[in-house]
Amino acid sequence: MRFRKFIITALIGIFALVMEFIFDQPHIAYLLVAIAGGCMALVMLVDMIKTLRRGQYGVDLLAIVAIVTTLLVGDYWASLMILIMLTGGESLEEYASRQAGRELRELLDNSPQEAHLKKGEDWVDVPVDDVAIGDIILVKPNEVIPIDGVVVQGETSVNESSLTGESLLVDKTLNDEVLSGSINGDNAIRIKASRLAKDSQYQVLVNLIKETEQKPARFVRLADRYAVPFTVAAFVIGGLAWYISGDVMRFAQVLVVASPCPLILAAPIAFVAGMSRSSRSGIVIKSATSFEMLEKAKLIAFDKTGTITNGQLMVANIVPNTGVSKEELLQIAASSEQESTHILARSLVDYAKQEGIDLLPLTSSKELTAMGVESQIDGHLIRAGKASLMTDLSSDLQAHETAIYVSKDDHYLGYISFKDTIRPESKKTIERLKNYGIQNVLMLTGDKKAVAEKVAKEVGITQVQAECLPQDKIKRLQDAPSDQHPTVMVGDGVNDAPALVAADVGIAMGAHGATTASENADVVILQDDLSKVADLVGISKDTLLVAKQSVWIGLGICFLLMLIASTGVIPALLGAILQEVIDTISILSALRARKDR
Repeated sequence: MRFRKFIITALIGIFALVMEFIFDQPHIAYLLVAIAGGCMALVMLVDMIKTLRRGQYGVDLLAIVAIVTTLLVGDYWASLMILIMLTGGESLEEYASRQAGRELRELLDNSPQEAHLKKGEDWVDVPVDDVAIGDIILVKPNEVIPIDGVVVQGETSVNESSLTGESLLVDKTLNDEVLSGSINGDNAIRIKASRLAKDSQYQVLVNLIKETEQKPARFVRLADRYAVPFTVAAFVIGGLAWYISGDVMRFAQVLVVASPCPLILAAPIAFVAGMSRSSRSGIVIKSATSFEMLEKAKLIAFDKTGTITNGQLMVANIVPNTGVSKEELLQIAASSEQESTHILARSLVDYAKQEGIDLLPLTSSKELTAMGVESQIDGHLIRAGKASLMTDLSSDLQAHETAIYVSKDDHYLGYISFKDTIRPESKKTIERLKNYGIQNVLMLTGDKKAVAEKVAKEVGITQVQAECLPQDKIKRLQDAPSDQHPTVMVGDGVNDAPALVAADVGIAMGAHGATTASENADVVILQDDLSKVADLVGISKDTLLVAKQSVWIGLGICFLLMLIASTGVIPALLGAILQEVIDTISILSALRARKDR
């Protein structure tokens, strides 16, 4: 819309130039500029009144008075110059500040749309909204569970990471609750619907995003902070010049050189330059306001799984029983799991191959649902899975972490434990953020408290809130004291999307994260590298420094020219031309934000 205003203003200006200098019709040229200026001033006046009613202020008053004054004294070319620079600056600001991807389209597209409903002896695909409480639903292997319900037949393991952030698979058996949006494992199950689709867990996420998205950001534009003192100074100098000389033209001449174009142009151009610089680093910034928020951020919260950690379970420890070597235990365990599709089995087999372990051939292999596998290797019965599969395992030998236990011919061989590995750059990133002045660093995660605190300690985070649902993360961010704003949230999953919207700045790890998180974030990091968060804060601080310097350079020159114009030596049209020089200087200064430091 603002770009359209700029194009219309430019076309009017061209037409006015043609009418005066080609067809010698200055009155028509004046009329065209006067109509355009009058309409623009009226629109700005209405917007200014609305802004003042909200308790905010801006640079609009000075621009309105400059346009009207130059028109009243007949210097319409100066008025046209102001109009073009004003609409051009607004267009650039709109481009720099436009937020992309705030729509819920991706989340809605990914939500379950159909369910396999039992009707008589048949299974019928129906829209998920047609499922009633108590209906029996079939969920096939690897399908998204379409509705909240209770398992009435079958056993499986489900992936709830998109809802809770927990990276481990969760076993589900008879009478266990399953949530819509989670992903079924390798076995079909039948569930009884316990909620309608509109009340499901996935829909809760949609509603949370809608609610938090409607909350206004706590933000004041950089230009607006300088608007009041600059406007007062311009009116005082112009008014004194008019009073002392008795010539209203002096007032107009002062206001022309005092037009707020440096305020309107410098910061947006610096922000666009900063956005260009960040994009070269693999960071997409959707909102120019994010620069100001990040530059003065006081609190930053991280999700754990997929953000601080890699989100992939890796072998942590190999603990053999007496008389068994680590290599033997690893070989037998990986060999027995080589045909399994379970996430732990895949991690174990990959680790064994990386360690150069040769897998033994299987005579047979059978999945034990939600328990493990039972295999025949070289005439021996191998069981690998939960501790309950072991017949001679004492409780004091069991691990207090995720593990695969192994037995051979019912003799316990040992266990192999797993953990979600911490990103190598996580600790350094936290240190850099603290050095940038962000002292309130916390972890908000759906994972268990013991696991979360262990990870937090390793990376230097002292504040941890574990076992969080999406609404818990939102509440923590919204309840942050005023001295801890602006707040920043960094996450990667669907479950993080509401929190990304609730924070003053939401940063999505978009390389492997959910599209929904990226769609609802202000910033998306395209590379799988957490250190980019610290890079982003550094770029924001550099960009704001350049923006402020550029604004002050422009305002300083304007102030000097206002004093000179008050003497009457600068005609209004020359003042408008000099304003172009000021704008050029401000623009060139603002473009410094593109350079890496």
